[in-house]
Amino acid sequence: MKRGARKRGSERSGGAVQEATLCYLVRGEPIREVLLGLKKGGFGAGRYVGIGGKVEPGEPVVRAAVRELWEETGVRASEADLIPMAHLTFLFPYRPDWDHLVHAFLVPRWRGEPRESDEMEPAWFRVEAIPFDRMWDDSAYWLPHVLAGKRVRAVFTFGEDNEHVAKVSLEVLNGARS
Repeated sequence: MKRGARKRGSERSGGAVQEATLCYLVRGEPIREVLLGLKKGGFGAGRYVGIGGKVEPGEPVVRAAVRELWEETGVRASEADLIPMAHLTFLFPYRPDWDHLVHAFLVPRWRGEPRESDEMEPAWFRVEAIPFDRMWDDSAYWLPHVLAGKRVRAVFTFGEDNEHVAKVSLEVLNGARS
């Protein structure tokens, strides 16, 4: 978090939950490929993740997603290009400072070619070959639904190792993406 920035979101255990975004550039209709980024440092280093990051104080979530997409991959998308697909809460009882409220988007249209940045090495994966074993444990629960065009709302509570999901509450919402 930038110096002087405050966390946004729901209050929990005396502190606020950090809001963040994830974007998934996709190819094909139905979706055949998805862009993931290999995180090079910081939170989640060494894992494949969606492209995104923290929402700054006072920043609209969709604007943060567009900004993070540009900063991490050099790809330009308009706010209208982002399709909201998931509202995810990540709880780490043994590391509450890691708690996040994440807004995930599909991005079927963009400008430019994804490039490597200081934070991320982008890579395309076929939907049937997503490396779930190299991602956060929660991804296998919700990402397949999103890539199938279904909206999701979920809460993931991680175990004492802060690696594996101990409890899941997942709701697949009515209405596919348009």
